[in-house]
Amino acid sequence: MTTPSEPWPHGFHSDPMEQFRAWFRDAQEQGGGADPHEMALATATPEGRPSVRMVLLKSFDERGFVFYTNYESRKSRELEANPHAALLFWWRALDRQVRIEGSVARVAADQSDAYFRSRPRESQLSAWASPQSRVIPDRAHLERLFQETEEKFEGRDVPRPPFWGGYRLTPRVMEFWVAGPARRHYRLRYRRDDAAPGAPPVWIAEQLGP
Repeated sequence: MTTPSEPWPHGFHSDPMEQFRAWFRDAQEQGGGADPHEMALATATPEGRPSVRMVLLKSFDERGFVFYTNYESRKSRELEANPHAALLFWWRALDRQVRIEGSVARVAADQSDAYFRSRPRESQLSAWASPQSRVIPDRAHLERLFQETEEKFEGRDVPRPPFWGGYRLTPRVMEFWVAGPARRHYRLRYRRDDAAPGAPPVWIAEQLGP
């Protein structure tokens, strides 16, 4: 890791995933009541038309960051056509943000199954009932769909819909930002170097101007 030219207020790890883990733990402990799992997910069409929305981080490890959604939603359609995305975490109480860019792929079906089973039953039913990202005539239509789904699965477990599951973003760039005095913020960017096939990834750290 490149040694910063000035002391960083919290100390930084040579592995950005370890650095994220430390900051995520801080956000859980000191986040001022906000949910540290909230993240903005930005996608784009093959033509470069962007879109962004808030989703929830459900897990992360050295392989990347996992979230779940309807595979027929707008974000999924864009990811299937252009499997690259960006994430943004903003922890206001800590004056910190993390920006992440990388490639996206579906997680294994058994992982999606396991997470779906852990969801509250009403959330499971909503996954079946909601025609996500499609036009509906009114709210009453959605409530009718939910009621029909509830009746369909009454008295039995709700299976995972075939059109619902997880994605994992594998990071290639991770940037950590800390608010500084007089808008002289701290920014440290890690870039993944995969020059050696089969070898563990090497992360190059660089300071950026605010």
